[in-house]
Amino acid sequence: MERRGIRLGRRAGAQLLLAAVLLAAAPARADPGPGSGGPTPRTASPGATGRIEDQRWAFHAQTTLTAQFHPAFESHYRGPQSLDPAARGDETWDLTAFVGVRLWRGLELWINPEIDQGFGLSNTTGIAGFPSGEAYKVGAAEPYGRVQRLFLRQVVNLGGARQTVDPGLNQLGGSQTADHVVITLGKFSVGDVFDLNAYAHDPRHDFLNWAIIDTLTFDYAADSWGYIPGISVELYKGDWVFRQGLFDLSNQPNSTRYDARFDQFQVIEEIERDYALLQRDGKVRLTGWLSRGRMGSFSDAIRLSEATGAPADIAAVRRYQSREGIGLNAEQEVSEDLGLFLRAGWADGFQEPFEFTDVDRTVAAGVSLKGAGWGRPDDTLGSGFAVNGISRIHQEFFNDGGLGIVIGDGRLPHPGLEQIFETYYDVSVADGVAFTFDYQFINNPAYNTDRGPVNVLGVRLHGQF
Repeated sequence: MERRGIRLGRRAGAQLLLAAVLLAAAPARADPGPGSGGPTPRTASPGATGRIEDQRWAFHAQTTLTAQFHPAFESHYRGPQSLDPAARGDETWDLTAFVGVRLWRGLELWINPEIDQGFGLSNTTGIAGFPSGEAYKVGAAEPYGRVQRLFLRQVVNLGGARQTVDPGLNQLGGSQTADHVVITLGKFSVGDVFDLNAYAHDPRHDFLNWAIIDTLTFDYAADSWGYIPGISVELYKGDWVFRQGLFDLSNQPNSTRYDARFDQFQVIEEIERDYALLQRDGKVRLTGWLSRGRMGSFSDAIRLSEATGAPADIAAVRRYQSREGIGLNAEQEVSEDLGLFLRAGWADGFQEPFEFTDVDRTVAAGVSLKGAGWGRPDDTLGSGFAVNGISRIHQEFFNDGGLGIVIGDGRLPHPGLEQIFETYYDVSVADGVAFTFDYQFINNPAYNTDRGPVNVLGVRLHGQF
């Protein structure tokens, strides 16, 4: 889930004005839809009678302003991709439009133009489980525009009870049968379809840390903004969902451009089982992936470093090969207001991560609680933790001066597990407007016991209609 970056300074007034205009224009709160605007219809309500009139077109918009700060922390040394040990604050801002039209029954076309600005902390480097899912790896001091998503989605009904499909971001209202197929084709995010979780997946509404909103070993295909051309096919059958995906890869690891020839690619398989435990809904997902592309092996980079005396350079040893991984993702409703989630993942620790971040092993878990118990039913309180690790040879690569996607302290003589705790409180200010307080504690940033711990304080203002 690669994200964005600003230093507001004198520009803060203009950004806040744009945000205020959008928030003032929001007459009612729309259903947030899947994730941060993902394409798959997820908010379906069973029990509809007859055929619900299909929504023909829709326009939605959102804006999110996120600011994070960390005080100075202990650091015995630093490298090219280290978190700045001095006290530092950075901000990100984005404005997204969601424009959709129904071309014919079951087929929708969506486009998401977006304006972005800002920087993640230390320009989105220094922590494998980075603290902001709203911070792209591409920072910019001035606003710039991109079309992040442009895709078609075809729903094919197979029978069963008719369900109401609620309108939302990238989702037209209407109906579908319980058993159906969803085909999505175009440019979108792998995270729109795979590795979903109701309690921890959307940095504009819930947690912010990468390690909690995604299974961090899921090195999913993406450019530096998190989007890529591809196709996914989903079969919803009873209590089971089967998902398959084929996606392009970047032209080289962690690149701003994707491979135009599609000779580097990723295949994804996911199985989801919906169930009831003590009459409370739950889901468990098992996701496997395989990437084929020009990537480097840590052992080759280390041998080259020993021969030349230069720092380990993964780019110098890239060749066409494979990297794979598997992840488990579960969510469990405890009551109408309380939910639990769990993630765990493993990835091949011998080749470099291609797109996401520098993690070979991960586990994360947490809780999400609505505020009905204290008279604030639209507020949410969440807490979670994550533990990330890398293979021994991956550690040796960093100790030889190697640089990963977002980390690289120049050396790593005393490696340890990266440990993260996050808690947030999301306050519903008005229909479609929310303000969030966020705190994160990060021990051994970039697996380095010689640096940190780091305390990250954050606030987020989000609005949509």
